[in-house]
Amino acid sequence: MANAFDYEFSSIKGAPLPLSTFRDKVVLVVNTASKCGLTPQYDGLEKLYSDYKDQGLVVLGVPCNQFMGQEPGTEADIETFCSTTFGIDFPMTSKVDVKGDDAHPFYKWAQAALGEPAVPIWNFHKILIGKDGAALQAFGPRIEPQDAGLVSAIEGAL
Repeated sequence: MANAFDYEFSSIKGAPLPLSTFRDKVVLVVNTASKCGLTPQYDGLEKLYSDYKDQGLVVLGVPCNQFMGQEPGTEADIETFCSTTFGIDFPMTSKVDVKGDDAHPFYKWAQAALGEPAVPIWNFHKILIGKDGAALQAFGPRIEPQDAGLVSAIEGAL
């Protein structure tokens, strides 16, 4: 079976963003949206990233417009919103689908690896990837970035 490092996104600026860039790091992949009730989680995600990036954590934001059209803007709009409203410093991808037939291949792989828990049911669903590219665990959208279980999983993977 493939691992996460076999997949590639495009960065929010349109450049190739192979997940292999993050080899030997722990990656928290989060589908995001700018106009969602859960959007304030950006603050917690940025805090996670700043607290653990020196230990090898990467938070990867994956904008998605599949949940009630809550990410309607362009990549430039999303990038501006994230940087000016939340000071986001972690990497972001271009906008993609995260579920259904047109889901990005990474999300299809994650579902095959982790089963139904890996399928995003809303914005701010989280998938934890280990240093070896293995899918470790999925966390639902209402699990806050500072949730003890999520932080413990991250620390264990680091």
